[in-house]
Amino acid sequence: MEKILVTGASGFIGSHIVEEALQQGYDVWAAVRRSSSREFLQDERIHFIELNLSSQQQLEEQLRSVTFDYVVHAAGATKCLHADDFFRINTEGTKNLVRALLAVGMPLKRFVFISSLSIMGAIREQQPYQEIRDTDTPQPNTAYGRSKLEAERFLDGLCGFPYVILRPTGVYGPREKDYFLQVKSIKGHVDFAVGFKRQDITFVYVTDVVQAVFLAMEKGQTGHRYILSDGEVYQSATFSDYVHEELGRPWWIRITAPVWVLRIVTFCGEYWGRWTKKMTALNNDKFNILKQRNWRCDIEPARRELGYEPKVKLQEGVRRSIAWYKENKWI
Repeated sequence: MEKILVTGASGFIGSHIVEEALQQGYDVWAAVRRSSSREFLQDERIHFIELNLSSQQQLEEQLRSVTFDYVVHAAGATKCLHADDFFRINTEGTKNLVRALLAVGMPLKRFVFISSLSIMGAIREQQPYQEIRDTDTPQPNTAYGRSKLEAERFLDGLCGFPYVILRPTGVYGPREKDYFLQVKSIKGHVDFAVGFKRQDITFVYVTDVVQAVFLAMEKGQTGHRYILSDGEVYQSATFSDYVHEELGRPWWIRITAPVWVLRIVTFCGEYWGRWTKKMTALNNDKFNILKQRNWRCDIEPARRELGYEPKVKLQEGVRRSIAWYKENKWI
């Protein structure tokens, strides 16, 4: 039985990867922190391993007694109190893990790194919008994007290491917490959007990201990166419309505010988070993501090389997500 290690296993994407790995018959090892919730890791077949991604030395000690065929590195931070934390977690954590794997001589068949479309930044913003492609030069405009890009470039500098990079666009689905804030807002009768310029948005349902992970393990070419979406392009109000429909069409107020209002909200959110020491989805880093107008992207390389074919479009994905939120009493 082949062994797979999933970092960030207690997280949104990681927990779904663990479930699929079990379904496919892998010997599954979930890398977690001592403080991590195991709410979605209840299957008794899961082996748990505590990994300290902040220390290469400790990682070598923790990994020396086990052997894995595959590593899926899904651990990372999407929001932080301070910009430096993105690099400490996303960049240095990746470097420490890979260096430790190399130091202990781990005979990996494939290392799959979950990156992000955000590494590309706000490119091709002139209308008519053109698709963002893997061959474009990244111009990240967030600390999150820069931290992921630095991790990618570290992998690019390795010789003979069997890595594949996945760059999903906005990932949503059961257990996700950032898009869920919009669901709660609509349930509370307010839909809030920013900017009057046309916005083309892309999404990918979490199980389609998971599909790509296992295809990358099997078919991904070393050093290649693959953008992931559901293959469609949506307008800024489409997600809200589908959520509103699944919630039974409650009365609501739709507010579209100028970008400068978002700037004030995220600025206040940033410093409120620092003062309370609680991370918030509305921060300075998120400002550049929310104001970006063009998220069109090209998934043809993933289709051609991996055989990736997204199965869940946005309307069905929202339906599944809302059903899960209701069943689990999140709403």
